[in-house]
Amino acid sequence: MTPGATGASLLTAAEVIRDQVRPRARELGCVTGSGNVDLPGSSNWYVPDLAVVPAQAAKGAGALLPDQTLLVVEVTSESNGETDRVVKRRRYAEYGAPLHLLVDRQEQSVTLYSEPGRLGYSRADGPHPYGVVIRLPEAFGLDLDTGALRA
Repeated sequence: MTPGATGASLLTAAEVIRDQVRPRARELGCVTGSGNVDLPGSSNWYVPDLAVVPAQAAKGAGALLPDQTLLVVEVTSESNGETDRVVKRRRYAEYGAPLHLLVDRQEQSVTLYSEPGRLGYSRADGPHPYGVVIRLPEAFGLDLDTGALRA
């Protein structure tokens, strides 16, 4: 994939985030990657563009539950942007994913959702245009530079 008019490609956008999060994830005993996230009691499951999970939970596991993640990242594509913006956000919150970062390639913005509950996330930091530094709260405690998403 190559960067287009809407900034970094889907793959590149996920890598921009992964490269910044990975060192802290390792310090926390976590791994970064993408894999199945199960939604019990539902016929749905998702494959986020990036998830940070404790290494112990990931070891030998099939699908993980959203509440087993520390961070779930979704990067929109033109074919599923609304699903990423609305449906996945609501479902990740309902199933307890503590942090959900949405990289919206069409809007060239990032939004960090936190404080999940049955009705959705109660906090949203954003949307912010690419180039803004987003603070990932504890356990991460790091500033995420979104400037490279403009590539």
